[in-house]
Amino acid sequence: MDDWRSRLAGWRARFGGVWLLWAGGAVALLGAGALWLMILVYAPGPHATHRLVYFAPGANFVQIAHQLDKAGVLRSERLFRRGLLWLGLARQVRAGEYRIPARINMAELTRFLLNGQPVLYPIRVIEGQTSAQVVADLRANPLLRGALEEIPPEGSLLPETYLVERDTPRQQLVARMQAAMRDLVDELWQSRPADFPLRTRQELVTLASIIEKETGVDDERTLVSAVFFNRLRRGMRLQSDPTVIYGLVGGKGALGRPLRRSELQRRTPYNTYRVGGLPPTPIANPGAASLRAVLAPQAKNYLYFVADGSGGHVFAATLAEHNRNVAKWRTWQRQQKAR
Repeated sequence: MDDWRSRLAGWRARFGGVWLLWAGGAVALLGAGALWLMILVYAPGPHATHRLVYFAPGANFVQIAHQLDKAGVLRSERLFRRGLLWLGLARQVRAGEYRIPARINMAELTRFLLNGQPVLYPIRVIEGQTSAQVVADLRANPLLRGALEEIPPEGSLLPETYLVERDTPRQQLVARMQAAMRDLVDELWQSRPADFPLRTRQELVTLASIIEKETGVDDERTLVSAVFFNRLRRGMRLQSDPTVIYGLVGGKGALGRPLRRSELQRRTPYNTYRVGGLPPTPIANPGAASLRAVLAPQAKNYLYFVADGSGGHVFAATLAEHNRNVAKWRTWQRQQKAR
């Protein structure tokens, strides 16, 4: 111990107060460096507006930091990258597209990426689309990835608006649509009345798909439902044009022209002018409103309906009344053609 103290005394005598200056300088440099780091970490970001940044699946922390720097949201790419590494957060940033708030600093940005929700985009499936039409739209959507090899069974997809992240697999979204349809149909089937005339969930969806194609007016769905139930109970054929069209074009959806008389006479499993009861499968993917209408037909004795020229329909309980309504509809058509 005495030897160590004598050496220290010798250094002091030889170098004077210089060692103190060096020690103080080192502390000052460390303090200045820490202050500089704090300024970089907590200073507002250089971006005056929000920025969209996309991290591909499998991106590592180096690529993530580079993408953020390229988008102009970092004060220091190297510091941010090392910060993710030092804090053990390098693998915790999810893939996806993020809307980075304007002026967010690097500390806030770290919390945002760990806790924030990637940007979600709406994908709408329109009520009454066939499964082939839905698949064609999904295949053409650039937000999605992956192949769709098969067309799902008709009536198995629930039309609604789905929020998805960029690069969601197409097959995953289809599975989500199918699960949504199964859940809703199961819920409705469990709540059906004791005297419900349909035997299976498939028949429920089939009738709902016909209602969906017959009318787009919300207030009419339960009236159309009443017409078809009344016909089924009486053993009358449904005589629904959309079922005939489906038998002619299948999943393509639209015929693109009026039905011909010869086509109404053509026997297919879907021609409800020639075949009794429901067609063998749904003819489209019905929405929730049409599915619910199957379980809530209005207490009306209607057996017929025809377009009224305003986008809706006029209903009738007797054939004579229906024929008068058809005559009015044809008069309206001739007037429109003359104009």
